[in-house]
Amino acid sequence: MMNVMNMFRLDGKVAIVTGGSGLYGEHISTALGEAGALVIVASRGIEQCEKLAANLRSRGIQAVGRSLDLADEQSIEALVEQTIEEFGQIDILVNNAVSRVGLNDIEQTTSSGWLQAQMVNGLGTMLISKVVVSRMRNRNEGNIINISSIQGILGPHFPVYGDTGMSSGIEYTYAKWGIVGITRWLANYYGKYNIRANCISPGGYNPTQNGDYKITNEIFLHNYLERTPLGRMADEDDIKGAIVYLASPASKYVTGHNLVLDGGWSSW
Repeated sequence: MMNVMNMFRLDGKVAIVTGGSGLYGEHISTALGEAGALVIVASRGIEQCEKLAANLRSRGIQAVGRSLDLADEQSIEALVEQTIEEFGQIDILVNNAVSRVGLNDIEQTTSSGWLQAQMVNGLGTMLISKVVVSRMRNRNEGNIINISSIQGILGPHFPVYGDTGMSSGIEYTYAKWGIVGITRWLANYYGKYNIRANCISPGGYNPTQNGDYKITNEIFLHNYLERTPLGRMADEDDIKGAIVYLASPASKYVTGHNLVLDGGWSSW
C-alpha cells in the first residue's frame, strides 16, 4: 500500500502540456513539474515556452520548451516523435490549448472564424490525442487530461456581463462541451489499455499577480462573485491541486470524470 503523500508524486513521468505557457498552462506546467514530472511546455509561442521552461529549470524542475501548432498535423507528429526520441515515453498529455478566435455572438460569427478556431479546439485536440494515445496503448499505460470550462457543462449566464460589452462566444461553448465528450469517449474506449482520460472544467479565473490577465471590470466582477458561493474567482493555485490529482496515482481509479473547479458556480 502506497503512502498517501507519495501517491501525488510524478517522478519519472513525462508530460506534454499544450498551451503550456498560457493562461492556465503556466500553472499546469508548474504543478506537474513541482510534483516531479519532466514537463514539455508546448505552444505556438515558442519564446514564452522556453522562458517558462528556463524559469522552471532554475528551480530544479525538469522542463523544456517546444514549438507546437495544433492546426498543423506535421507539427503535432514532430513534437510527439521528438519527445519519444529524447525522453523515451509520454505518460501524461494535458490538452489545455484553446483558440479564442471565434469569441463572437452567433450573428457576428463567420464561417472562416469558426473553422479557424476549430482547427485548434476540435481538430487539433483530436489529432494530438490520436497520436499520443497510440503510443500510450503500445505501453499499456497513459493519462490524458483535458481542460474544458463551466461553459462545457452549462450555457453562458449572459446577465453577469450586463452592459460591460463583455460576452461569451458561441464557438467557445461548442468547443468546451465537445472536450467533455471527447474525454468520456477516450476513457471508455481506452480503459482496457490502462489509459485514463479525465477533464477539468474551471470557472472564471482572475490572477492575483499577472496583470496581463487581470479582470478589472467592476460590474462584471460584482455580478460574477455575487453568483459564486465562495465569493471569488479562481487564482493561480486553484488548478494546481486538481491537475496533480488527476495526473497522479492518487486518482488511479478515476477515469471519464469531469472535475468542476468553479467555487460553487454550478451548484445553484
